Order: sequence, then C-alpha cells, then structure tokens
Amino acid sequence: MQLARLTLSDFRNYTELELSPAPGLNVFVGANAQGKSNLLEGIAMLGTGKSFRTAREADAVRNGCERAVLSGKAALRSGTIDLACSIERSSQGTRKSFTVNGAGVRYAGYLGKMRVVTFVPADLDLAAGTPSARRAFLNAALSQSEPRYYHELARYRRSVQQKNALLRGTVEADRELLATYNRALIESGTEITLARDALIRALGREAERAHRRFAPNERLELTYEPNVAYEVPLREAVAAALEARLLHCEEAERLRKSSIAGPHRDDLGLRLDGLALAAYGSQGQQRTAVLALKIAQYAVMRERANETPLLLLDDVLSELDEERAAAFLSELGEYEQAFVTATHRPAGLTDDAYLWGVVQARVEAWSRC
Repeated sequence: MQLARLTLSDFRNYTELELSPAPGLNVFVGANAQGKSNLLEGIAMLGTGKSFRTAREADAVRNGCERAVLSGKAALRSGTIDLACSIERSSQGTRKSFTVNGAGVRYAGYLGKMRVVTFVPADLDLAAGTPSARRAFLNAALSQSEPRYYHELARYRRSVQQKNALLRGTVEADRELLATYNRALIESGTEITLARDALIRALGREAERAHRRFAPNERLELTYEPNVAYEVPLREAVAAALEARLLHCEEAERLRKSSIAGPHRDDLGLRLDGLALAAYGSQGQQRTAVLALKIAQYAVMRERANETPLLLLDDVLSELDEERAAAFLSELGEYEQAFVTATHRPAGLTDDAYLWGVVQARVEAWSRC
C-alpha cells in the first residue's frame, strides 16, 4: 500500500497542504513545533479516522476555524481508493464525517480501508503503562484488520454502559433487562476474547523472533491475560466461562454499582526471561520489547490483510542509538512506504530514503539521502 496524495485543510497548524509522498522511506526533518507530528497525525487520521495524539479531536481543527478536512488517494493491490475525513466543531460539539470514493459512509465502513501502524514516543509506555493502553493497542490493531471486531467491540461497550446505568440506579431496576445486557456481554465478549487470543498468539511469535535480533540472550514472551479465564480458546468454552463469572459477580456488581468482569478488564502481559517486564525490566529492556512489539504488529497486519500497512514513526528513531535504529528498520523488512519524523537525519537510514524539510507548516522536498 502506498499513499499517493495527501491534502490537509485547516488541520492543526496547516492552512493548506498538498503532498505527494515518495515510495519507500520518507523522512521529514525540522525543528520542534513546525508541524512534523501534525503531518503524521493527519496521515494516521486519514487511515483510522481517529487521532493518535488526543481524544479531543476538536483540537485538531486549526485555531480560528470551524472545520478541518483531510483527504488523499492510496494505491492498494486491488486498485486506488480516495478517502476523506472532516472534523467540524461548534457550540454543540464535534462532528466527524467520512467518504470513500466520494460516497459518504459510517465510521465502521471507513475503518480499515487504508491500514496504518504508528509508533510514537507514548508507545514506549506500553511495557510499563496501564492495562487500558495495552487494550487500546489490541483494539486498534484488530479494528483495522477485522471489521467484525469493531462491531462487537462497539456492541460490548454499549452494553457495559447500559448495564452500569442500571446498576447505578440511573434507570429503573429490572432483572430481565439486566439479563439482556449480560447476554449481550457474553455474546460480544466471546468474540472479543477469541480475537484477542488469536492476535496475541500471532504477535507473540513475531515479537519473540524480532526481539532476538536486539537482545539474543533474552527471551520476550507475550501472554493474553483475560479478566475471565477459560480452559481452551473455543467459542463454547469462552461463553460458558463468561456466563459463570457474571453470575458469580452478580452481588459484587450490585454493591459496587459497576460491571467488574469481562474483556474491558483484560491485559496483555509482557515477560522477559519469565519475569514481568514492567516490574523487573530496565528502561532499555522495556524499550527493546516495545520495538519488537511494533515490528510484530506490522508483520501480523501485513500477513492478515495481504497488504503492507503504511508505517508512521513519529520522532522515535532519534531516541535510539545508530545500531538499534538500523536494526529496527531492517527488521521491518520490505515495507512499501514509511514516514519518519526527526529533528535531524536519523541514524541507520538507507541511501534511497527521501528527505523533506518542514518549516512552519511548509513541507519542501529536499532529495534522496
């Protein structure tokens, strides 16, 4: 997959931008606060429909403006596709709209058309951060590659919200309604659990292989840590485990007035030589593990879609030593197109990388390295 054209209008500090990226590696170099990260955020948002930097997407609209528009053309194995995402803010709130090949679509019909893998400095916290960050990582990877997963995740979240409202007394107590919500949680939760189990197994194989390249004397292991344990990853077994756990937690949930059991409390475990990485790993070991995890994400998404995702690296390589940066790029293999931001030329670049300069939201083509 390649992004052939990108247009930004009133997005962050960009008034207007027309960019035709080169195939292969595109490196955007400039001082801080010039628009490099904004540019990668725009590319990612064109693909995923969401910002990787903020939950307040109204902030992505340029100051003094009411609407930001991102559009572009991507070349896939099956042909070209035109995408557009707009963000409108007003006193009533923020509204987003999406089009594919000129036709308006819902978000679910937009997601996954142009897949991206992002690696930003905040991702380095995946090793020692909160479980919610690791769940978000799993959800983002699965939602891009499996349309059904996004549907089940949305259904599950809606059911949790409705159940919590019932438990808090926001709506009138109704045991039949509670049973309806629990059935929905079991059905969607089973699909979410099975998808996460399969993804983590695939990520684990790729991450262990990549990690050996960085640290041959250490073994990285990824494990699925579901909130509700099950014997085997089969639909019947998972559904039965969820049903039994919800029944067991019924009184506790009533007292706490909150849903306390299910995939919304899952975690992704990372262990190094059998020890929890968050508790026992050094900062260097944690960083190496996250590098391997991102390599694994890219490899698994590429294999599942039979299409190479766009690779976005926001000021990450500059934090690595020359040997590790070169090894990271080498481990990614034959990417079709990648975008890297840095304050100076990163270490480990190949001679065919294409350099761009970014100054005050103006992007100028420089040359190949």
